Amino acid sequence: MIFTVNSRDSSSSARTGLLKLPHGAVSTPVFMPVGTCGTVKAITVDDLIEIGFEIILSNTYHLYLRPGMDVISASGGLHRFMAWDRNLLTDSGGFQVFSLAMLRKVLPEGVWFQSHIDGSRQFFSPEKAVEAQCVIGSDIQMQLDVCTAWGASYRDSEEAMVITGEWLGRAKSAWEDKQGKGYKGSLFSIVQGNFFPDLRRRSAEACAASGTPGIAIGGLSVGEPPEVFAEMLALTSAMLPEQKPRYVMGIGTPDYILEAVGNGIDMFDCVTPTREGRNGRVYTRQGPLSLKKSENMTDFSPIDKECGCKVCRQYSRAYLRHLFKSREILCSMLASYHNLFFLNQLVLDARRAIEEGRFIGFKKDFLFRWGTNNK
Repeated sequence: MIFTVNSRDSSSSARTGLLKLPHGAVSTPVFMPVGTCGTVKAITVDDLIEIGFEIILSNTYHLYLRPGMDVISASGGLHRFMAWDRNLLTDSGGFQVFSLAMLRKVLPEGVWFQSHIDGSRQFFSPEKAVEAQCVIGSDIQMQLDVCTAWGASYRDSEEAMVITGEWLGRAKSAWEDKQGKGYKGSLFSIVQGNFFPDLRRRSAEACAASGTPGIAIGGLSVGEPPEVFAEMLALTSAMLPEQKPRYVMGIGTPDYILEAVGNGIDMFDCVTPTREGRNGRVYTRQGPLSLKKSENMTDFSPIDKECGCKVCRQYSRAYLRHLFKSREILCSMLASYHNLFFLNQLVLDARRAIEEGRFIGFKKDFLFRWGTNNK
C-alpha cells in the first residue's frame, strides 16, 4: 500500500490523498459503504460502481460464520464471490464480538463467543483473524481488538487496551508471514483506550511504533454524546503519524463525517445510510426526511432538488412514500441508493473544498442547512 497526501486545508487539519491498493487507487477522504455479509444491503455491485465507490467494507465475523471460509476460499476470495473488482476493507470482527457481550469471553489468547446464527461456540485469535481476512482477500484488513462501551471503567478500559496492544504484535507477525507467502493486503492497527486520554495516548503510541501501513481509531461512536466524540476524535487523531492513513470506524452521518474530515481523518464507514434508507429516512441538503409522513403523500418533488442521482431524477417523494407504505422492496433499494449517493457527493464536495482551502466555510454552510429542517 502507498499513501500520498495531495493537499491540505489552510485552516484545519483536513487533507486529501491517494491510497494505492491491490484493486486500484482510492481517493481520500473516502466514505466506505458497509457490505457486512458480502453485499451492501439493497444495493447491487453495478449501483456501487455507478455512484463511484472505490472501496467498500465487509465483515470477517459474519463471513466466517456464513458462508464460511471454505466456501469463500473455493470461490477464489470475496472479490470473485460477490463480483466486486474494486477494493475491500474488512473489520476483524472485534466490534461484533463486543456487541455480543453476554455471549463472549475475552482471554489473553483470544476470544470465545457464541454464534448468533446457531449458538455454536467459536474461537477467534489475532492470528485466526488475519488468516480469515487473507482467505477473504482483503485489500485492507484490521487487527483483532477489544472494544469497550461508553461508561466503561478505567480498569476495564485499560485491560482492553493492553490486550488489544498484545494482539497487535501477534497479528502483525501473522500478517508478515502471509506477506511472505504472496498476500498483498495491508494491516491496520487499532487505537483503543475508551474515553481516557492517557490510555488513548498509550494505545496510539503503540500503534505508531508497530509500523502497520495504516491506523484506525476504534471505540468511538459507541453511545457517547457528540461533544465527547468530537473531543476524543481531535485528541486521538493529533497523536497519529502524518504519513499514515487514518480511519475512524463506524461513523456515517454528515455531521460526524465532516467532524472527522476536519481532524485529518482519511477513511470512515457506517451502516447508517442504507439502514435508514430501508426505514424510509432519506437525506436532503436541509436535513433527513421521513418518507412516511403524510405531507409527502401528494408531494411530487424529488427527495432533494439539488441532488443529481437517478432516484431524484426519476421518482417523487409521493411515489417513494407509497412504496414504503406498501412495504415494497423497491423503496429500500431507491432510498439506499440515494443516501449512498448523497454521502459520496458530500465527500467529493469536501475534497474540493479542501483543495481550494475553504473547508471550514464549507462545513459551516453545509451543517447550517442540514440542521434547518431536521424532520
